[in-house]
Amino acid sequence: MFYNSTRNVSLVSTPSMAVLKGIADDGGLYIFNAYPTIASLESLMSLDTLELYTEILSALICDIPKEKMGELVRKAYVGKFETADLTPLVKVGEDYVLELFRGPTSAFKDVALSMLPHLVTASAQLNEVKDNIHILTATSGDTGKAAMAGFADVDGTRITVFFPKDGVSTVQQAQMLTQEGFNVCVCSVKGNFDDAQTGVKEIFKSVKENALLEGKNIRLSSANSINIGRLAPQVVYYFKSYFDLVKSGDIKLYDKVDFVVPTGNFGNILAGYIAKGLGLPVGTLVCASNENDVLTEFINTGRYDKKRTFFKTASPSMDILVSSNLERLLYLISGNDAEKVASYMAELGEKGEYTVDASTLQKIKKEFYACACSDEDAFKTIKSTYEEKGYLLDTHTAVAMHVCEDYKKNNKDHNTCVVLSTASPYKFAADVLFAITGEKEENGFEALNKLETLTGVPIPKNLKGLDKKPILHNSSIEKEEMLKFVLDYSTKELSK
Repeated sequence: MFYNSTRNVSLVSTPSMAVLKGIADDGGLYIFNAYPTIASLESLMSLDTLELYTEILSALICDIPKEKMGELVRKAYVGKFETADLTPLVKVGEDYVLELFRGPTSAFKDVALSMLPHLVTASAQLNEVKDNIHILTATSGDTGKAAMAGFADVDGTRITVFFPKDGVSTVQQAQMLTQEGFNVCVCSVKGNFDDAQTGVKEIFKSVKENALLEGKNIRLSSANSINIGRLAPQVVYYFKSYFDLVKSGDIKLYDKVDFVVPTGNFGNILAGYIAKGLGLPVGTLVCASNENDVLTEFINTGRYDKKRTFFKTASPSMDILVSSNLERLLYLISGNDAEKVASYMAELGEKGEYTVDASTLQKIKKEFYACACSDEDAFKTIKSTYEEKGYLLDTHTAVAMHVCEDYKKNNKDHNTCVVLSTASPYKFAADVLFAITGEKEENGFEALNKLETLTGVPIPKNLKGLDKKPILHNSSIEKEEMLKFVLDYSTKELSK
């Protein structure tokens, strides 16, 4: 199996080199040329959590030997998460919540970003790459901290994270600005997440076209889900949650399950689509958007239009108008038609919009259901879920839970529903507190304490005392300055 660009099938790479490069030379995203063959569901269900990760990651990044992959998986996960099964499944009412936030930074990104540094370093060794790896990442809130935590003090790497100024929660910002590590750097960008993400893509393009780092012993890679090494670990927890349902007797093996995913950059829900392609009995993938409903419109109409009002919402990690991983879906669902994908992406770049053909739209609507949720409805869902079911949601998961109800109402023959929970409620404590009590607590850290007192749900250890930690990063730049910022840090001498 090899990987190629979503925009040009002749631009090929081994899986490990795709991990190292992060993005293809033409700006496309790396994707496998054919779904790999994996073991039967019966065989996979007999594996423990770490064995399951090893098995599926070995299939997706197949040039890293399975024995080596098992070693990397153990290094990535053992002792890092609150529970040994990494991502527990909890019944809430008639549905299930997949808790993806039990890792070291209390966000779903931990599942992938605990693994990615090990995949990067192993890929470098496998390909005899001697260059230092400079990881570039744009974050809408959670990726940044999780990426820095994963790469902090990893020899042979350095990482730069860009986040939108005033576009993340108080807790998310504090997590990033207090991150320790000799090789980490974080900087706010005066703009929104799309500005930061577009800036990162342009940096890759400029460095490649103009050989800006040639001879400097530095190569760029990415920790965003544009990197297949970020996306691959996310596929596994779909299998894990499915097998948990079978083992608990809630479904039978081969029954279909519907997954409801709060969606911004389309990576998390795309992982579910890949899981289905690998043979998991996935029914409908439900795409839950906040007021930035570009994906809802696209899935329902086939028209992708980023030229719209950008809303700052209570679910900031979903405040995205350019969903990068949608490009991979277009490639896969069109039967690997890279030429078609390239034309859509060119239209998006030139006109800010594109519309897929009727056949492609029909295929998308067969696989996905989409609905948007306002902040008001998300707050109502937090309150009702806590008061009626005793479960505390964060703002992003509340969007998904609200959309789940919409989906079930409009699809009476739906399958068992699993809602993916992407963050601890304490990362957005002020909004969660307001949703339940109506109290507006301006101090984001005081809100943590009040929420804990109110609910009895303990604050995650990694968030306790966060406001007492020293600020280690204070850079803030215009989006036009991102390239210079990266080049300066790439060549800066680091000291431990």
